[in-house]
Amino acid sequence: DVQLVESGGGSVQTGGTLRLSCAASGDTYCMAWFRQAPGKEREGVVSINTQLGTTYYADPVKGRFTIAQDNAKNTVYLQMNSLKPEDTAMYYCAAAKIACGGPITANWYDYWGQGTQVTVS
Repeated sequence: DVQLVESGGGSVQTGGTLRLSCAASGDTYCMAWFRQAPGKEREGVVSINTQLGTTYYADPVKGRFTIAQDNAKNTVYLQMNSLKPEDTAMYYCAAAKIACGGPITANWYDYWGQGTQVTVS
């Protein structure tokens, strides 16, 4: 199994920035970030095909969030800029054993991190 360890959450003011990290214990084909706000369903934010480097962003974060990878470290980063209160949520890293592309759905992913809280006020 692949273990995922997230870090980098915190509290910022509107318009601020945060960078999340997710380190995987093994190789994956796809990694993604999801988020879940209280009382809402978990939603896919962004995914990256770790073999091709291709990415997919959900509409609410396009132009503000950027995912990047460091293959040598099996780590992905989520740079979040121009944060809004509606970005407040628990953010989860996920990894899949098969390649990904297109809309991000939770059932595509095999491994999950423990989550890191992002609060924007």
